[in-house]
Amino acid sequence: MISAIIKLIISAIVLLLVGVIVPGFSVAGFWGAIVASIVIIGLSYLATMLFGKDMSPYGRGFVSFLLSAIVLYLSQFIVSSIDMNFLGALLASFVIGLVDAFIPTQFR
Repeated sequence: MISAIIKLIISAIVLLLVGVIVPGFSVAGFWGAIVASIVIIGLSYLATMLFGKDMSPYGRGFVSFLLSAIVLYLSQFIVSSIDMNFLGALLASFVIGLVDAFIPTQFR
């Protein structure tokens, strides 16, 4: 349980940092980032259940990148504390992917 809370807090911090770095992507406050992280985790889980198991290993990286951007973009319609355009969602997905490459999910 503590591990899940730590992952959630780190995900929120990453969203806040991405909001500062990426043009066209903004998050309103820490609690907004927490709520956005929960929604993004839920949408990502649903997307993985729908598409994740049938992807080929060669297309998985690009498809995951696009799927992450779509999940980020759709999350703004559920959570009022985040705002972005689609280019901002693409750039945010790229930056979050870079963070995930250096700090993999199992260590966050």
